[in-house]
Amino acid sequence: MNHHHPALPLPQLVRFLDALLGQAAIPNDHSNNGLQVAGAARVRRAAFAVDASAALFQLAAADGVEFLFVHHGLSWNGGWKRLTGTAGRRAALLLKNNISLYASHLPLDAHPEVGNNAGLAKALGLTKQELFFEYDGARIGRLGVLPKPLTPAALAAQVGRVLGTDGVRLLNGGGVRTVRRVGIVSGGAADAAEPAALAGCDALITGEVGHSHYHPVLESGVAVIAAGHYATETVGPRLVLDAVAAAFPNLDCRFYDLPTGL
Repeated sequence: MNHHHPALPLPQLVRFLDALLGQAAIPNDHSNNGLQVAGAARVRRAAFAVDASAALFQLAAADGVEFLFVHHGLSWNGGWKRLTGTAGRRAALLLKNNISLYASHLPLDAHPEVGNNAGLAKALGLTKQELFFEYDGARIGRLGVLPKPLTPAALAAQVGRVLGTDGVRLLNGGGVRTVRRVGIVSGGAADAAEPAALAGCDALITGEVGHSHYHPVLESGVAVIAAGHYATETVGPRLVLDAVAAAFPNLDCRFYDLPTGL
């Protein structure tokens, strides 16, 4: 870290992220995207993570981080009517330590370069990519064709390797034998199985499958690979870190890996 360079003004970093992510492009997102808590006016150290949490804020405070970027922020819809209980404790950690919190939810899922879905699609080498699966009025998923056909089990293993997780589950709807066309919707998107089938996919990669999705998935006729809500959503924050580090070489950037195993 070269301390001869001035720290980055907070508004400059916020403007960069707003522009990079096209935060205003998905107006119906439940998340209040963008800067949710304003901390230090100048930033020397920024950190990137999946979930806003007390554990994350404590890590950031201990490391002297002034700015946090997350996929799941603290302010949703009307949000934060009262700063009591968990909300109050979290707010206190940020404000006491002068840490800014910036969130990007659906814009980060849908983004064509630094997005959760685009990043995983690229890592798997999908070609002929297109958007699919509408959520809150925005198409956030991506689908494409594998470089070579795979069995569902082989694709599940590859997804686990790419994401660095051994928590991958496979539900083979309709007994799919060969996967060529793949849909990807990170997080909790097991309800994308039917849209994936209608879009001609052999498999859907998502984060988690709940009990109520079990039979619809089996009846959808697509193989569903559930690689963990957390694991599938580490992709975007890591790519945003890379973009910020490239744009502001004097900024100290780090990724905090706080897996939930879910």
